[in-house]
Amino acid sequence: MTVLFWILGILAVPTLIFVLWLAWVFLKELFNPSPDDDDAEATEAAEAAQAAEKLGLLPAERQNTDLAAPLPAEWTAALTAVRGGDWRPAADLLAAIGRDWERRSALAYLLADRAAEEDAWLLAWEAERRDDPDAAVVRARSTVILAWKLRGGKKAQYTTREQFDGFHRTLTGAREEIARAAALNPDDPTPHIAEIWVALGLGYPNAEMDKLWAQITARAPHHYEAHFSALQYWCAKWRGSQRLAFEFAERAAADAPLGSLLTALPLIAHFEHDDSEDTAADNTPEMLARVEAALQDAAAADPSHPRLPELRHLLAFYLHLQDRDEAALEQFKLVDGHVNALPWRYRGDMAGYYCRVRNTVVQAVREAAATPA
Repeated sequence: MTVLFWILGILAVPTLIFVLWLAWVFLKELFNPSPDDDDAEATEAAEAAQAAEKLGLLPAERQNTDLAAPLPAEWTAALTAVRGGDWRPAADLLAAIGRDWERRSALAYLLADRAAEEDAWLLAWEAERRDDPDAAVVRARSTVILAWKLRGGKKAQYTTREQFDGFHRTLTGAREEIARAAALNPDDPTPHIAEIWVALGLGYPNAEMDKLWAQITARAPHHYEAHFSALQYWCAKWRGSQRLAFEFAERAAADAPLGSLLTALPLIAHFEHDDSEDTAADNTPEMLARVEAALQDAAAADPSHPRLPELRHLLAFYLHLQDRDEAALEQFKLVDGHVNALPWRYRGDMAGYYCRVRNTVVQAVREAAATPA
């Protein structure tokens, strides 16, 4: 019996030690808990945000989600005036822009977006200058924008029959306004660019879209907004396919002069059709070459080109995915403060998503600088 007690006692020692160790671990966690993964991630994110702030970069709540970049002062003044009912500064500005089709289409869109919300000022402009082609192009674009607002931004299965009816009815009505604007200023590609979104919404056959495209490129062969809009038509989610979208994008980029920014198109086509869960597809030799071409295009562009910031947003994103964080940070510094551009635009939390990616880049650059060569 004594021998049995000795054996049991010997066996109990490891058990006692294990119980005491568990008690020590419990007490340690109770009074000095170790951070869990979520806490560690939150701490790292906070440090990255602080580092970004030290570089003068803005937090999410201070990012402008309406624009991709600041507007020229005179554009801001004209948009402010129309909010107050005064259309004359806008009319003067469009007239001064003249045949600069990139700027004309960009400003006409901004004015049309205002008119789609409230158009008393545009009605006054039209009443005083009945056949003004500038008022006509703003009206045509505003009707197209209104149609898309009526539809809403959700996928088809979440869009009501009433929304679709209003959408199609308004787009159909816009065609007459587009034709009138085109007749009043036959050289202007802007009305025809607006019609691309009618083609997309009403489902023009590919052959009809080709005819429309011929009218646009006859007037402005390398127009950025026209190409961006047409690429949307050719994407698989609308009236084309992945193959057709890439063919369109690669052909346009290859034919365009440096500074036209059309090297953005293959990047956009990739973004629109990439559903992979990792970055392998973003690091192929083809994608590396596309980013290099876009960097050269941006460097050659007019610094005041109204669409240059949109390319810089794409570059920041893809440079990051290719682990070129210093180059990505250069682009982020040039666009910070305005985030309404791809790839951020498709996220509900546009500014938050932008800042998370940007801060990741800032942290990567800091860590690389702190690592001995």
